[in-house]
Amino acid sequence: MPKSISIPKQLASVKALRKCSDLEKAIATTALIFRNSSDSDGKLEKATAKDLLQTQFGNFTEGQETKPKYREILSELDEHTENKLDFEDFMILLLSITVMSDLLQNIWSVKIMK
Repeated sequence: MPKSISIPKQLASVKALRKCSDLEKAIATTALIFRNSSDSDGKLEKATAKDLLQTQFGNFTEGQETKPKYREILSELDEHTENKLDFEDFMILLLSITVMSDLLQNIWSVKIMK
């Protein structure tokens, strides 16, 4: 699929996703964003990964710059032996930032009606 097609349209074109759960669609969205941003080898440049963190994951990274854990995560990204990330490394990066973010703490505080 060309990169100019929007993520929602790309998701809609995958027939199996039509009956998927919200969580499955979230992972599929992440996979498509990764693929659309990666090179022909299916790898993501570190600079592109950092850009995606700012543009696509900014609500999770906002205000985290002073936290030692966040700086450690970005430091590990900078120290990554390759200049590129595969999808597994990218997912670990997203999950690591999610777990330590203030936004996740706000999400946990939301009252659930049962």
